[in-house]
This record gives sequence, structure tokens and C-alpha cells, in this order.
Amino acid sequence: MYNFSYFKEDDRQVLLQFLQKNPFSVLTGSFKDGRQMATQIPIMVEERDGELFLLGHIMRKTDHHQALLENPQVLALFTGPHTYVSASWYTTPSIGSTWNYMSVHLHGKVRFMSNEELIGLMKKLTLHFEDQNTDSPTVYDNLPESFLSKMLPAIVGIEIKVEQLLNVFKLSQNRDEASYVNIIDQLEKRDEKGSSAMIAEEMRNRSAKLFPPGLQWDGSRFDS
Repeated sequence: MYNFSYFKEDDRQVLLQFLQKNPFSVLTGSFKDGRQMATQIPIMVEERDGELFLLGHIMRKTDHHQALLENPQVLALFTGPHTYVSASWYTTPSIGSTWNYMSVHLHGKVRFMSNEELIGLMKKLTLHFEDQNTDSPTVYDNLPESFLSKMLPAIVGIEIKVEQLLNVFKLSQNRDEASYVNIIDQLEKRDEKGSSAMIAEEMRNRSAKLFPPGLQWDGSRFDS
């Protein structure tokens, strides 16, 4: 992980909101012999007594399922918007360009659910992603038994108690104020609604904290 203190988000609620807004996670694992496995799955995050749990399901009898049975240690990678940032936008442009992005890494150990727990999970998941619309035909309680009897045996529910949470919110915090403002302007010109615009919005939301009135940037506050 790109581990610099000025690219870290310290507000736990901001991180939880990020996980909820970006639920399509890359779940990684490995066999004991080192062979790597990864699956992209939607994950729901629950907080219980101050601890975080990740809830989801994967297909049974896949290589990844077999790897998790052998080695339950996993990393769930949640990623958000990202964009190219040209060094030509800096007040000192004769350096390398970069990429801004937001990412949260969650480490933990998989626990496989019982069949009864899996049913409870599917009720939660379908309601959650259908915005609690109990009338939706695709929430668990409204699905036909003929479909459920085929679907449920093919998947396994997983719960991961988060043991370590790491993040990178790389949003040009190491740039001077003039460069920072110009990066926002350039990103907004490039992309009105997509990933670049979302990064620009995140940067704009942080600008007052980074550059409070009266604070003079002396060129040494951050590494380049």
C-alpha cells in the first residue's frame, strides 16, 4: 500500500460511508502454497459493538472457495473514483505526473456460514441493495422456491471480522494551494459527471482543511 500519512483519511465515519458507497469489492486469498485467488463480489459492511464485519457470498467449489477452505486469511479491497493528474497543472511542472484515487483495504479471516445463516444473509443483502423495497420481486422473500432451491446450494455465505483497516485517499494533499486549486479546475473541465469530477469534488471538500485562511505553505510541509 502507498503508505504516506498525508494520504490517509482519519475519520472513521468517512471510511464507513466510502465502503457503503463502493460495495463491489475485490476479495483476495491464497492457497497455502502461495497461489493467489481473487473474486469481485458485492459486500455489505456491518458494525457491531465497534467492530466491523464484512458479509457476502461466493460460488461453491470454485478455486477461490477451495483456497479459502485451506487458508481463511483474506484481503478485501474497496476502490472508489480515480483519475490521471498531469504535472503540467502544478506550479512546478517539471516533475512526474501522477494518479489520484481512493482505496480501503480490509484484512481478516473468513468464517463460512451455516445454511440458516446464508438464508438470513440473502434476506439482508437483497433488501439492502433493493433500498429496503419489500415489494421488489427480487428480494429473497419474493423469489420463487424453484429458483431458491437451485441457487442456494450453489453459493456459500461468508463473514469476515475485520482485523486491520488501511486506506489511501490520494488527493494531491502534497501540492501547494495554487496547484491544488488548478488540479480541481482541470479535472472539472475534463469530466463533468464521471470519475475525474468525483475526485475534484472530494478535493474541493477537503480544501478548507488543507489550506485554512492565514496558513502559508512553505514548500516543506509535505514531500513531493
